[in-house]
Amino acid sequence: MGNIDNRGRLDEDPFSYRVTKDNTVLIEYKGKQVKILKGKDAEKILGKINIAEDDKAVQLILAKITGNFKRGNERIVNSKRNGSS
Repeated sequence: MGNIDNRGRLDEDPFSYRVTKDNTVLIEYKGKQVKILKGKDAEKILGKINIAEDDKAVQLILAKITGNFKRGNERIVNSKRNGSS
């Protein structure tokens, strides 16, 4: 996986997921539900999770699908645009 998680945020395992009886995937970030996947989207993610090498790979898959990936620099950029630092 290399240098994808430079800050080590995925080491804490912030993401979790549950699969319901009807194969709906519920993705949680730090205990709060952030995404629901149904149908082909759910099947696709479950397929990726099943072939993932380790827990960090699963965390990366979940981070990418939720959009919580490589966060942190947005506030710096926005504060510079506003003239404050």
